[in-house]
Amino acid sequence: MGRCFSDEVEQALTYIYYDLRAGKGAEGLAILEKASAAGDGDASCILARCYCGNQYVWSGHDFPEDDDKAVALIRRSVEQGSGIGVMVALRTGELKSALKRKMPFGSLEEAFDSVLEKARAGDAFCQYTVANSYFWWDFIQIQGKGRDSFSSEKEYKAYLAENISKCEEWFWKAFKGGMYLAANNLNRYYNQGDEDLIAPRPELARDLYRQGAEMGYPIHQWIYGEDLEKEGRKEEALQWYKMAAEGGQLECWYHVGKAYEDGEGALEDLAYAAACYEKGLAQKKDSGKRVGCANRLGSMYYDGRGVEKDYARAFQLLKYGYDQGTTYGVCYLGKCYFRGLGTPQDYGKAREFLEQVDWTNREAFYMLGVIYGNGLGVPEDIPKGVEYLKKAGSLKEAREELLHYRKTLFGKWVRR
Repeated sequence: MGRCFSDEVEQALTYIYYDLRAGKGAEGLAILEKASAAGDGDASCILARCYCGNQYVWSGHDFPEDDDKAVALIRRSVEQGSGIGVMVALRTGELKSALKRKMPFGSLEEAFDSVLEKARAGDAFCQYTVANSYFWWDFIQIQGKGRDSFSSEKEYKAYLAENISKCEEWFWKAFKGGMYLAANNLNRYYNQGDEDLIAPRPELARDLYRQGAEMGYPIHQWIYGEDLEKEGRKEEALQWYKMAAEGGQLECWYHVGKAYEDGEGALEDLAYAAACYEKGLAQKKDSGKRVGCANRLGSMYYDGRGVEKDYARAFQLLKYGYDQGTTYGVCYLGKCYFRGLGTPQDYGKAREFLEQVDWTNREAFYMLGVIYGNGLGVPEDIPKGVEYLKKAGSLKEAREELLHYRKTLFGKWVRR
């Protein structure tokens, strides 16, 4: 047996929380599934968190989210006799009276003490669980106390402050022991305090994510890299982005690619930038950075920068980015539809995309001029077409197209 849990659970905790860079989250999940089915309540509890999204487990694992499954597992963990299961069920509001009667503990305090014992033995997950019990005021229910338990408001507030403050030490132990998530609540604790009971101490939060980055947590390397970039320290930021990306924080391949594409913080290397964007596309979820990788790589395929021109690939990537709610690629998509590059020619769709271009782009103005002037996919509107062609300025194609129109004595634009 492991030190605090079964061998299976301790191995899974290592893969899922304590050694993120190993890239073995999927193996950890499979271990928990098997152990939970065999009756291991602790496995059921941790497995439940895996299905609750990035607030509870690292995004780099790309675990599927399933709230219904998570709730069922939390309840199962309580029935299977897990102390951490009871604490998590209490925290999430799932420990209703009927479920509470099924737990094999005489009281909430007994369940808490079983977790506290493991926390004192050095398990970071239990240290994090204990810290949360103090941070979120669950200790009131655990200890069975309330305002009526004290002779005065002052005495009650002193009790609250004394218990809430215990979270700090436990969060730090968990943070240093492998639970990167502990930094999030420490950050809140230091920056916001807690009502009129705990005063804010924002100065203590300043180096949290730097420390997490130095401990090797990929998500903190990302956050710290962003902090450095905001300070203009782009070369340093790039190094942390690289470490985060190589450690499995796939969103950071966007930052690395952008640095090499733009030559900011690194020498320009378009081929390497394109390779970084490709790696960023490996994310399963449609994060903003995945969309960013698609948009930038799509433009590189269209222009043949760092890669061979491939209009079909460009269209696919840029259309994906657009479908996710960005307008980065609207001009490229308009050009693809207008010229039939990577997709069948469609002037109506070309117009739809080109009219979303809200910046000065002479090529977009030229194509809109052709579309309206010739009635391609829209009713002919020569004055509007000419207006667009004029906005295209010195663009050779636009000047040549304008030669097909003239103004009458009455000031009306007509075809020659």
